[in-house]
Amino acid sequence: MATRRIPASGINLFQLIYILIREYEAASGQSALNLSLGNPDLIPFEPIRALKSEVQLRTDYDLHTYAEDKNLGRFCENMTRLFAGVDLDRYPQLRAVPIPGIKTATTVLPLACGMHLKGRENFRVVTHLPAYDVMGTWSQAYFGSKRIVWPLTSEDGMRMNVKVLREVLAREKTEKPDLIFVIRPGNPAARGASREEWKELIELCIERGSRLVNDGAYATLTEGDGHIPLAQVAKDYPELEWMELFSVSKAFSDPGARLGCAVGSKEFIEDFVLIKGNTDSGPVPSIMQAYAELFRDEKLARRMLGDLLVIYQARLAYLVPKLKGIGLRPACETTAGFFTLWQVPQRAYGIDLVAEASSRKIPRAELFNRLVIENSGIVGVHFTGPAPMSGGEPEAYIRYAVCTDVLKPEFQARFEREIARIQPQY
Repeated sequence: MATRRIPASGINLFQLIYILIREYEAASGQSALNLSLGNPDLIPFEPIRALKSEVQLRTDYDLHTYAEDKNLGRFCENMTRLFAGVDLDRYPQLRAVPIPGIKTATTVLPLACGMHLKGRENFRVVTHLPAYDVMGTWSQAYFGSKRIVWPLTSEDGMRMNVKVLREVLAREKTEKPDLIFVIRPGNPAARGASREEWKELIELCIERGSRLVNDGAYATLTEGDGHIPLAQVAKDYPELEWMELFSVSKAFSDPGARLGCAVGSKEFIEDFVLIKGNTDSGPVPSIMQAYAELFRDEKLARRMLGDLLVIYQARLAYLVPKLKGIGLRPACETTAGFFTLWQVPQRAYGIDLVAEASSRKIPRAELFNRLVIENSGIVGVHFTGPAPMSGGEPEAYIRYAVCTDVLKPEFQARFEREIARIQPQY
């Protein structure tokens, strides 16, 4: 009899959320109010769809064969200028390469940093928690290397605190981490990064000889000083080994395109391309060409980015005050992206969540999410932070996203009725 080789306990968090949604809808006969979705509920604007259709009909051979690391239509230069405000032609020490999505690129980064040559047991990766933990899962659970947690806390507003990172590295007796991987703007903490935060982290990486990577999936979903891309700062540090990952998935509501760009220091990108060549064959070339042409019309592309941002900001302007109004405490303010992150209360629905979570032997964040789903159909994503360095219980969080139309009157009527029953207490 055949048996599984991977334990079911390794279930992806978001797969669990889908199960909870199905269970609620089967039991209640109602559709869930799904605020768990972390990818756009929208589709690309019509000019993008029209351009992709037109390019697909062309007969150029390069549009229908493997893309590999071909940079069709100067896609990378156009994307880096639009997303990060950086002109690659001015910086010969930099290079960029197209990627078929950020998640795929993330999985091979430890190999691009020489993990297989150094020995996985000697390889050190720094990542944040709480996080959408693709890098943590691959580096620790799949590759078996040493993963070092750089905690994000509500006390810090979920910002990158380099002082805390130095303390963590000292505690872990790690002078030189091989790779420091961050997600800014964050997921689940939709907090951007400032120029000063990048400078402090860059100086540490140069001092320690560590490579730095930022997952910039949400980099365009902000305005003003809400977020500064890593590339804007890192370009001025030729001694830094770094990479930033961009994608059209969130920026243009086009996750099905499986298209993005990795930009960074030349040697790091070349190491990445070497590993990538044995991993994927590049994006769909016709989609790359279409976006390269769209990005050349910078005025049109920026207008689309702005129109999309307006939609998410209007949704956030509704959701955040409503949740604050019932007494939920934000773990941080949303300065970029479409996520809101909240501290899980000690009591809800009149139930002592601390005692109940202990009795059920599940994390308090998961218990809260399950209770809210069961009682109201409002679905979030639960996260538990790392154990505090000073001791005590880990922080419990719930993430509610606005990747659904929370401005519909029928949504709002039901949502407002149901959240009034939660009665959170801290």
